[in-house]
Formats: sequence, structure tokens, C-alpha cells
Amino acid sequence: MSLQAGIVGLPNVGKSTLFNAITNSRVEAANYPFATIEPNVGVVEVKDERLIALSELYQPQRTIFTTFEFTDIAGLVKGASKGEGLGNKFLANIREVDAICHVVRCFEDNDISHVYDTVDPIRDIEIINYELIMADLNTVENRIGKVEKKAQTKDKEALFEYTILKKVKKELDEGRLLKADDFSKEEYSYLKTLNLLCIKPVIYIANVKEDDINDPDSNPYYVKVKELASAQGNEVVAISAKIEEDLSGLDKEEKTAFLEDLGIHHSGLDELILKAYKILGLKTFFTVGSDECRGWTFKDGMTAPECAGIIHSDFQKGFIKAEVFTYDDIMTYKNEAKLKEAGKLRLEGKDYVAQDGDIMHFRFNV
Repeated sequence: MSLQAGIVGLPNVGKSTLFNAITNSRVEAANYPFATIEPNVGVVEVKDERLIALSELYQPQRTIFTTFEFTDIAGLVKGASKGEGLGNKFLANIREVDAICHVVRCFEDNDISHVYDTVDPIRDIEIINYELIMADLNTVENRIGKVEKKAQTKDKEALFEYTILKKVKKELDEGRLLKADDFSKEEYSYLKTLNLLCIKPVIYIANVKEDDINDPDSNPYYVKVKELASAQGNEVVAISAKIEEDLSGLDKEEKTAFLEDLGIHHSGLDELILKAYKILGLKTFFTVGSDECRGWTFKDGMTAPECAGIIHSDFQKGFIKAEVFTYDDIMTYKNEAKLKEAGKLRLEGKDYVAQDGDIMHFRFNV
């Protein structure tokens, strides 16, 4: 299941440095606007501690973590919705991602220029949000112009579309981002066809100085971003992009020691990935055995056959049953024979809705 989160923000806020850390790659992170022109796409392993424990139990030949894609998108300036700077390219790239990771600068540093000379994360957020709103407003107004006359004839489909568009236009005219919860399932399905920018889930990434990472609430810039995110119903995570980049080059033991020296228990990137999973409604099931232990990403609400199809389309087509047990149970009983004796291994049919942490073996016939 391929899902992407786009890393966006004004120029020189730390996007490319963060991307380097996420993917352990080395893209250009220069101190001038538009160092990133074409979007860089990187795949990061989701280091699920449950899969690590399962691999220690089963001792497989290989362990395969589920993955998540991040895209580093060119920095934006005022007027992007009108094509200023790299605006058209920037907005087109955002349309391709499933979630927005909005990096905002929350630190002072005279050696790193700011495109607007001063550090003000709320202003920076409002600049980008305004451009997203204006781009969506243009999309909505164009669509209204195409369906309005037909809606006036009481055509059912056109009237449905016109009503939603007017509702969306009102929100955008008032400068508000869109929320999926404000629309019915049917309305939201329609809006997804328009690929609007303002309805994509958002995580604000407050890029703080190294000294602030173990107590971000002491940073007034971070507090302001946190308050704004809360008011919008969005997520926020404090990250020091420089620390994360340094961590990305260390092995597990070195990373653990480094984090302990900083007085923190886990990296900001680990938290970012967890929040990205949360806002996209993603969960993980596992397949285990002596040959391979593997994590698989699925959308909340998917059935056992649909999860089988993530592995291979034939598994879904010929699905018969799924043998299911939980991560907690296998870690308690330590092997599948004892698990079965305890009645903790069950057979589930086509209507079973998969749960996070399920371990499944699929029976199929094609």
C-alpha cells in the first residue's frame, strides 16, 4: 500500500535537512531559496518494535519492515497560487501526496537566512495556508461555473455537486481549511475527486534548536504552533532536524546512547511516523514464520480478504479463511502450539475487520 506524506514549508526552514534524516539520503540542503526544485521521494522503514520482538521469537531468515514514503517538495513563497516562484510546481506536487507535513522554523540563527528576514512560525503557516486556500478556491470556482446551469434545471447529480461546492467555497472564502469531519461520507468521496489541497490531513513539524528538544514547551515559537494546531484539530511534533540528521548516520546502539545523552527516549522522527499513521488511518498486521517476519500496512476498516490482497491479488481472489492471533497473545504463549491449546488462535471469514497488531496466515485457493 503506497501512501505518501509531503514535506512542505517556506524556503530555508529545514525541510531538506529533515528529509535527509528520514531517508538517510543526502539531498541538497543549501542556504538559499529553492534548493529543492524537483521533489525528492524517499522510502523510510517503520521500525515497529513489535516486529523486532516477533523476529527475536521466530528467528526468521529475514525481517521486512513496512515502509512509508516522504516527498520533499520545493519551498513556497507568497503568490504561489498565482504561479509566483515555483508555485505551480509546488502546488501540483502537493496534490499528489496523501498528507502534509508542514515544517515551520522555530529557532533563531543569524547564520541561516529566512526568506522574510524574521522568525515567525504563525505568519509562515498562514502564508502557506493562504496559498493552498487560494489554489483550491480557483479549482472550486471553475467547477461551479461548469455545473451551475445544470443544477438550476434540478438535475439531481449536478444539484448535489453544486450544493457541496457552494459549501466548500463559503469555507474557503472565510479563510478556513477544510475538515473531512465536516462532510458526509458521500460528500467527502466527491471532494476527493477534486484533489483539493485544503482537505488533506496536516502535521505541523516545529523545527527547534538542539537545546530545546527535551523541553519544547520552553520554546515560545513551538507553543504558538502547538496552540494553532490544537485550534485547527491538527497534529504537531517538535523536531530538531539537525539532531535527526545526525542520528540517521548512527547504528542502533549509538543512537540509543545519543538519545540518552539528550535526555529523550525516542527520536522526533519516530513520533512523526506514528502521527502520520494516525492521521491517515493506517494500521499494521504481521505475517510470521521461519523464513520471514514482515509488517504490512493497511487502512483502518479493511477486511481480512482486503488485507490478503495487499500481499497478493490471488490471496484476495481465492480467499477462504484467515488464521488470526494477536501480537500480545503470541508474546505471552511464545509459540503457536500453546497459543492454539489456549484457544487464542481463531479462524476468521470474509467479513472479519482486521485489527492493528493482528498476525494472520491466509488460506486461499485459485
